[in-house]
Amino acid sequence: MTVALERPAATSIRNPQELLNAVAPHITELTVNVFDSGMALWDREIALLLRDHTMVRDMAERILGNAVMYVMGSIENPDVHLGVGKLVDIGVHQLILDTPVWWGICRLYNGGRFKHHAPFIERRRDGLCLRTGDFLRSQGWPIDEELWAIDGTDCSPCDDKVPDSH
Repeated sequence: MTVALERPAATSIRNPQELLNAVAPHITELTVNVFDSGMALWDREIALLLRDHTMVRDMAERILGNAVMYVMGSIENPDVHLGVGKLVDIGVHQLILDTPVWWGICRLYNGGRFKHHAPFIERRRDGLCLRTGDFLRSQGWPIDEELWAIDGTDCSPCDDKVPDSH
């Protein structure tokens, strides 16, 4: 028996906060942990960033917003190799580490398929961050130029061979 999975359509919403908050109904595991605070998902992830990293709220929002843009860009364009620098990667890791939220993201935006994270050890130094920022901007994302430029040539060591990884 062959099962064909449809590729999810690209979302027309380009607001990272709205995209993340829309995941809430798709979270089915550890719901007490996620929803007990009464916070929207965006505020929860910001609170976790502030708890675990030395930064002010404005920076946490910038990092999380660009992380959501990157995750959505990688989901919507699995054949395009994308990568992030150290700052935006903090937000990407926040989303992945909050596994009930990550599963909700995968359910809603990746057709229920798990999006893996299996980085290499060495960082890439080939300008992938700058190219990723340019690509995301071309897709209608309001990227934070400063965050993408600061690590422009020192990118995450993501695997460029597996469409289901970022």
